Amino acid sequence: MMRLLPFLFLAFGAIFQNTANAQPFISAHRGSSLVAPENTMATFRAVLTMPVSYIEIDVRTTRDGQLIILHDGKLDRTTTGSGPVENLTLAEVKQLSAGKGFDEKFKDERIPTLKEVCQLIRDWNAGHAAKVNLYVDCKAVAPKPLVAALAEFDVLTDAVFYGSDDYLAALKQVAPKAKLMPSLKNADELSTKIEKLHPYAFDVRWPSLTHELVRQIHGNGIQVFSDALGFFENAEQYKKAAQLGVDVIQTDFVMKVAQALKISPP
Repeated sequence: MMRLLPFLFLAFGAIFQNTANAQPFISAHRGSSLVAPENTMATFRAVLTMPVSYIEIDVRTTRDGQLIILHDGKLDRTTTGSGPVENLTLAEVKQLSAGKGFDEKFKDERIPTLKEVCQLIRDWNAGHAAKVNLYVDCKAVAPKPLVAALAEFDVLTDAVFYGSDDYLAALKQVAPKAKLMPSLKNADELSTKIEKLHPYAFDVRWPSLTHELVRQIHGNGIQVFSDALGFFENAEQYKKAAQLGVDVIQTDFVMKVAQALKISPP
């Protein structure tokens, strides 16, 4: 046994070294507004050709109970409509352009339904070895129809769900195996959130990331996602996240992250 110890230490060291050097995966925040309007089919098709593992979408509900992809509760910023989207039917929503502020070639882009996006992901994954999964920001949607839509297109199993703790607890009642991702402000919240939600991952604020916090989260078998948005969108920050052991970087600049970390396209 004593003769085996040096080899065991070497083996464990290699495992930990490999984990520390593992490159983060990339999540495309609302697609990529650098190439096409956010949360549209055009931007989702574009980022599928980039080195992404997740596409983040924001799910809301129309007046007639249809699930659509839109970040803001109001239509004004990204579409030719105005006011709360929840006041419109799907047919009315589909009359609006979702290409506001972009090139004329995007004027016919429409707010997509959740099912349209799920079908896109399903069809893409059917023809590619490197799968892309959905990062679902549950803005204003009941758990049951959300789960049903993803299950219909066989994209439920590998999707991750972000929302309030109470919402995620309700979602887990509908889909016990769903991959939940609550937010995490600091280590003080760890035990309570793990006990309540048994999460797949935590969404940790970028400024809160430390070696110790990542180590504690990983020690519970949970992944670390974090948003490199705004001020943190630079090569130095991407490399810092990789060194800390962050599992998934969410970004508005997919190719900047890929180039900084030398991640190849699929």
